[in-house]
Amino acid sequence: MPAPPTTTNGLFTPILARTLTSHANVDPVAFDCVKLVIVRAGNALLFGECGTHHIGVGDVAVLAPNTLCGARPEKWVTTTTLYLDPDYMVDLVFWQHSAQFNDRRDATEYLDINYAEPAQVVRIGIDRARLLAPWLDDLAKLSEEGLQPACFYRAQSLLSSILDVVVPHIVVTGQRVTSTQRHTVVPSAPRHRDFQPLRSEARKIAEILASELHRRWSVPELASVVHLSPSQLRRVFSDAYGKAPIAYLTMLRAEQMARLLKGTDLPISAIAASVGWGDADFAARQFRRAVGVSPREFRRITRSTTLSRYPD
Repeated sequence: MPAPPTTTNGLFTPILARTLTSHANVDPVAFDCVKLVIVRAGNALLFGECGTHHIGVGDVAVLAPNTLCGARPEKWVTTTTLYLDPDYMVDLVFWQHSAQFNDRRDATEYLDINYAEPAQVVRIGIDRARLLAPWLDDLAKLSEEGLQPACFYRAQSLLSSILDVVVPHIVVTGQRVTSTQRHTVVPSAPRHRDFQPLRSEARKIAEILASELHRRWSVPELASVVHLSPSQLRRVFSDAYGKAPIAYLTMLRAEQMARLLKGTDLPISAIAASVGWGDADFAARQFRRAVGVSPREFRRITRSTTLSRYPD
């Protein structure tokens, strides 16, 4: 899956902000980082694991790592997107609640339980969105060339101010109550942290799934490739990517199906078969669960010149 955008000099940073005005569709894509998408101006139709929502000024899309999400601007939309490294987020929560945690694993468990939704739209209101504007602009400027050591504490301060406004509006579950909930923010691949390397078995399975998308995989079959038991593979892979192997494969298939629906005139059934779903009805259900709309509706949305209204 794509990593978060790097700075212009190609260096990694745990905090990255990008402000962009979009006139064209943003295809469903998943990043291996936490994303906060703050609408600054204009409107758009957002679709993904959070369902389908019309978003405008005062709205923030909060996305866990490896969560599919796309958008269709209504004429145009300006957003500032924060890309936050999952390990960095765990560290923030650990120190925030240091009095009640014994180690980072406690912070991981806290995030898993309390922030179990993979995606949600947070309505902070226009006044709060305006309050965020100068902080977002400063953070985006600091991100242009990477966060220099002399600027890092300033960036952390700006991020803390932004989170202080947004986080209280995020739905906290306390327990897992819906079928869409999962381990979200953590664990994910710690790309730049030596103390918790990504297991080679998990990385190999992810590469195999991406290269042989159309194949009908089973967990026992995948486990045999890396010489693990099925239960071991589920644990190792989920620890690395935040999803079980088959759920990860479903995400990859939905992402490829979205590209083909937009870029080709192939029948939906043929597209479904090409990504490994021989049953078109089953494919439609899986696609809708991942992208928020049916394949037919997605094709219409991404090709139509007139944006239809959808109820939240």
